[in-house]
Amino acid sequence: MKTVYITRRETFNAAHKLYREDWSEQKNWEVFGKCSNHNWHGHNFELIVTVKGIPDPETGFSYDLKQLGDLIKSEIIDKVDHKNLNLDVDFMEGKLASCEILVMEFWKILAPKIKETSETATLHKIHLIETNKNSVEYFGE
Repeated sequence: MKTVYITRRETFNAAHKLYREDWSEQKNWEVFGKCSNHNWHGHNFELIVTVKGIPDPETGFSYDLKQLGDLIKSEIIDKVDHKNLNLDVDFMEGKLASCEILVMEFWKILAPKIKETSETATLHKIHLIETNKNSVEYFGE
């Protein structure tokens, strides 16, 4: 059997700021610009999760898309939607709330859960879209 890639898209809204407490306000502004605003800023994020696997001969699924959606919602969306990523999200505590860091944290949560629930499927890619101009892809490397 051949490997098949399936993709699930979810959305969430969240606020954050890019700011390092160990830097001066001027250095934060020079590096992060308006994203370091003291009053935060928000995005309508798109989270796109791709799983690869071999289709089951009985169901035809390489991974059940409903199960994937439920997993993403319970493990990620419910924890970040309408939240401040810097203040309200436990797995982001003490971390810079950049999309790069965020997508790697998502991977740490989802990869083992997918592996636990399937004998053949694994997390292949997470694509996080912050704006229509900016996005991040992560392959767990």
